[in-house]
Amino acid sequence: QVQLVESGGGLVQAGGSLRLSCAASGSSIFRINTMGWYRQAPGKQRELVAAIASGGTTNYADSVKGRFTISGDSAKNTVYLQMESLKPEDTAVYYCNGDTVVGDTFGFRSLEVWGQGTLVTVSS
Repeated sequence: QVQLVESGGGLVQAGGSLRLSCAASGSSIFRINTMGWYRQAPGKQRELVAAIASGGTTNYADSVKGRFTISGDSAKNTVYLQMESLKPEDTAVYYCNGDTVVGDTFGFRSLEVWGQGTLVTVSS
């Protein structure tokens, strides 16, 4: 019904930059309330990195404030994560998340969706 496709991960040296993209697609999408990025490092729990609501309000983890910027293009149902001054501790699989409302002939319902994940590796 709804699919999130991520791109932009890769290997970068400490201090470098990367931009992640996540595009939502699906004919049943009625509204996207929030899109965000989570990450999971080996042996650690998945954590919120940044999120952006439909009205433009953003939220960041303390560990990335001032270094990462989340933005969105509502016309394309796409969210971006610009990552600057990357550190080895930013190494993780980054997952896109969407809080959506989908509709079909039976009505509307909330649906949370996840992307497949993209690996970001920061070398020291």
